[in-house]
Amino acid sequence: MSIISMVLVVIIAFFAGMEGILDEFQIHQPLVSATLIGLVTGHLTAGIILGGSLQMIALGWANIGAAVAPDVALASVASAIIMIKGNNFTPTGISVAVASAIPLAVAGLFLTMIVRTISVGLTHGADAAAKDGNYRAIERYHLIGIMLQGLRIAIPAALLIAIPASAVQNALAAMPEWLTGGMAIGGGMVVAVGYALVINMMATREVWPFFAIGFALAAVSQLTLIALGAIGVALAFIYLNLSKMGGNGGGGSNGNGSGDPVGDILDQY
Repeated sequence: MSIISMVLVVIIAFFAGMEGILDEFQIHQPLVSATLIGLVTGHLTAGIILGGSLQMIALGWANIGAAVAPDVALASVASAIIMIKGNNFTPTGISVAVASAIPLAVAGLFLTMIVRTISVGLTHGADAAAKDGNYRAIERYHLIGIMLQGLRIAIPAALLIAIPASAVQNALAAMPEWLTGGMAIGGGMVVAVGYALVINMMATREVWPFFAIGFALAAVSQLTLIALGAIGVALAFIYLNLSKMGGNGGGGSNGNGSGDPVGDILDQY
C-alpha cells in the first residue's frame, strides 16, 4: 500500500466516523466506505464485494432509545483494511474479513462511549457559550465534537495501517483451516440474520407477495441486477396506481376500501 493510499484510507476513515453521527452522505455505511477504500488501494471489486456483504449485516442495526447499535463505521473500515493488508481477495479471504467485522463493531462501542462521555463536557461548554451569546464558541464546540467522532475511526485505521502487511498475512496464514472455514460459514450466517431482521421489521401481509415475486425472480440467472431493479420499480408504480384507482372502493364489494389494494384482497379471505 503506497503512502498516498494510506493517507486516503485514513481520510475516508475520518469522514466515515463523522458520518456515523451526521448521517448526511452515508460514508459510514459499509457499501460506501469499503468501496472507497477498495478504490484508493486498487482493489475496487473486492471492496464492493466486502461492502455489500457487510451492508446486509448492518441493515438490521439501528439505535433504539438508549441502546446503541454496533459501530458500523469501524467495522467496515477496519475489515476493509484487514482484507487489503492480508492480500487475500478470494471468497474465503473476504469471508474472514466479514467475520472479523463483528467483534470490531462491538469493540467500536467502547470508543463510542469514550467520545460521547467527552462530548458531555463539550455540551456544557456550548451551553455556557450560548448564555453569553458567543456563537463562534458554539460552532467550535460542535466542530470539536464532530472531529472527535472522526478521530474515533481514523486513529484505529491508522494503527492498523501501521502494522506491516507481512505480519497481517502471516497471522491470517497461521489460522487453521477449520477456523477460517468456520469464520466463512459464520460470516454468511450473520449476513442472513441481518437480512432477516430487516424482513421482520417490514413484514406485512401487503409486502409478502412482492417479496415472494422478488425471491422467485432472483433465481432466474438470465436476469441482471439492472433488470431486477427495473422490475422492482415497475411493481412499485403498479402498486401506487392500484392504490389510487382501486383502493378506495373499486376492488371491494362494499365500496369501502382501505387504500391498500393488496390488503383489501387479502382481507376478503
